[in-house]
Amino acid sequence: MAVLVTGCAGFIGMHVTRALLARGEHVVGIDNLNDYYDPALKHARLAEIGRAGGEFAFHQLDFADAAALEAALARVEIDRIVHLGAQAGVRYGLEAPATYILSNLVGHANILELARHREIGHLVYASSSSVYGGGTTLPMSVDQRADRPLSLYAATKKSDELLSESYAHLFALPQTGLRFFTVYGPWGRPDMAMWLFTDAVLAGTPIKLFNHGRMRRDFTFIDDIVDGLIRTLDRPPAADGSAKPGGSRGPHAIYNIGNSRSEELGRLVSLIEQATGRTAIVEHAEMQPGDMTDTFADTSAIARDTGFAARTSLDQGVPRFVEWFRHHHNR
Repeated sequence: MAVLVTGCAGFIGMHVTRALLARGEHVVGIDNLNDYYDPALKHARLAEIGRAGGEFAFHQLDFADAAALEAALARVEIDRIVHLGAQAGVRYGLEAPATYILSNLVGHANILELARHREIGHLVYASSSSVYGGGTTLPMSVDQRADRPLSLYAATKKSDELLSESYAHLFALPQTGLRFFTVYGPWGRPDMAMWLFTDAVLAGTPIKLFNHGRMRRDFTFIDDIVDGLIRTLDRPPAADGSAKPGGSRGPHAIYNIGNSRSEELGRLVSLIEQATGRTAIVEHAEMQPGDMTDTFADTSAIARDTGFAARTSLDQGVPRFVEWFRHHHNR
């Protein structure tokens, strides 16, 4: 039996795929290789997966196309799904809202239907810290209400959690949603602050700090995300009627996965300066629509249930990213 990984050419998807292959899993990966950012980076990630060895099969398709999804997997036996594919980004939702509806809602529903008909043993899917939106207290706990999304992306991710809850209740489909907190590391996304800031410092161009720099994020290194995801994949929630993290009585758990430390963006800039040996040019700007001021993960539930603990501090992770970035961009 194989593990299906959606979004396998994405940042988290590539790292998860390599980790699964490293422990001997057969992985089937799907990705539509869209141009939200340069597809060359996605092709380079696929090449990295190829260099990892192991049993890996790739299908280029859009999982929002139910017929294409079914046709590609018709002769493939899968018993678990890691659903990481989505239209990412908060600000892009102001430009292309239909893309989020198609990928994050229709696409998620298609994966749920696939899992239901294949009687999948466990579906682990990507949610987001952005679902907490406005009006939450820190640290953010999965027991808090999360019904005031500040962005379309957040609204679609919260909707995915609700769809998954209904499938867990109606069809006893074991699922776990992971609310990722600001993931960074080698092979990361070029629209994220870690990449944008590092690129700007090395190029001598300005860094734009929104909300005049008064923002904090719970930065989580990719290795910790992969560790937590695989720990979760190996522990499907039971259909025993007990309350799960997030409140479900069905086989559906929701976990925060983060570093459990909220860092000022100014501190991130300082660490990039130290790692590059360059001085940043900083410009302050107003708050962007859809952005959250603070994120801070309460990870007590995933720690209790899986033994997860983030091990990479921002001080350790930033130099590792900068080293990778300089190597791959000849800077």
